[in-house]
Amino acid sequence: MTIDTRDMEIVHRAFRRESRLLVELVAAVAPGDTARAGVVAGHFRDYRLGLKNHHEGEDELLWPPLLARVDLEADIVLRMEAQHDRVAATLTKLDAAVPAWEAAAGAAERDALVAALADHRAVLLEHLDDEEATLLPLAAHHLTLAEWTSLGDHLVANTPKLTLLTLFGLVLEDANPAERTTLLSVLPAPVRGIWHLFGRPRYARHIRRVRAA
Repeated sequence: MTIDTRDMEIVHRAFRRESRLLVELVAAVAPGDTARAGVVAGHFRDYRLGLKNHHEGEDELLWPPLLARVDLEADIVLRMEAQHDRVAATLTKLDAAVPAWEAAAGAAERDALVAALADHRAVLLEHLDDEEATLLPLAAHHLTLAEWTSLGDHLVANTPKLTLLTLFGLVLEDANPAERTTLLSVLPAPVRGIWHLFGRPRYARHIRRVRAA
């Protein structure tokens, strides 16, 4: 038996898109426009928390059981760990660059942040591409369904509820109808109701504000 790991690719799609858009959004902020800088910086913090919790879940819940069950493929898991460290290092740089820019929306700080975001995206894409090509097939054969679904439980447990609605909207945004149905079907019925009545319109308002020209 193998498990279906395609939901991870849908999540990765959101990280790929938002890491690209963040570069573009920051670059478009006029010097001195602190209101707009605050909006974009707030969205970065949502993105950053989602990526942090996603990777920490893998570090805590996926890598240990995989390393205990694989032999020749252990190098793949170790490579994922090293890539996570490199992604984390780029986030550490962004943790300094974002507030430095947000405070006064200076042109020099903006340009430094754009460069840091571009570096982050390059490191992240290398990891996501490698993970999908090499790690996901390994996970499909060596993890249980309960171990795989524990990733989602970890994210929910470590994310504020309103931020969770934003992250769910980001993941659903580029999902096709079948993928959207699958993602929604795993939610308890009351949570699906909250998403449709409150989460979806809230996300639409949020993302219009973030991506405003």
